[in-house]
Amino acid sequence: MSALLLRDLRLALRAGGGFGLGLAFFLIVTVMVPFSVGPTPETLAVIAPGVLWLGALLACLLSLDRVLALDWEDGSLDLLATAPVPLEAVVSIKALAHWLTTGLPLVLAAPLLGVLLNLPAPGYLWITLSLLIGTPALSVIGTFGAALTVGLKRGGLLLSLLVMPLYVPVLIFGAEVARRGASHLPLEAPLLMLAGLTLGTIALMPFASAAVLRVNLR
Repeated sequence: MSALLLRDLRLALRAGGGFGLGLAFFLIVTVMVPFSVGPTPETLAVIAPGVLWLGALLACLLSLDRVLALDWEDGSLDLLATAPVPLEAVVSIKALAHWLTTGLPLVLAAPLLGVLLNLPAPGYLWITLSLLIGTPALSVIGTFGAALTVGLKRGGLLLSLLVMPLYVPVLIFGAEVARRGASHLPLEAPLLMLAGLTLGTIALMPFASAAVLRVNLR
């Protein structure tokens, strides 16, 4: 399992789907928002949690089409499907590799980019914590979408359309945790909902992804 994880990490970085692409997109979104809504500090402080969460979500989308596509192209996905390792474990490792190369760098960069959006001081902790809890769900759901579209030529747009509705609950509760934390409001309810969504997707989505892959590989 560790060998598969290391292989996927190297493959993601070599294919250009690593942390650099996601961070660059995250930075562009953060920089462009003040130009579109105006540089008023009060306005930026209000929208900062939502903008950071939306930027992280869209950055995660950029590399989803590479999660399984490269293995499909070189035939290694067929070998993994017939390996002694359960296919559910394989897709879980691929989701973990995607989170380590895309989600985790976004979590670490969010507080720094929050400075550009005049994020209130209490919000730095909560934007980091909410992304740390929520981004694994984005990677697991994205892996499910990649399994649905594996083998399709130019399936990146279709993948985005399939995944975005599933991302909405994570976005809502993640941004709400950050917003309430920045405003000193009670946040136990959205925090528990966000954690529940992440745990639920981690528990259930690998089985759905593996089932879809078995159908596509027949």
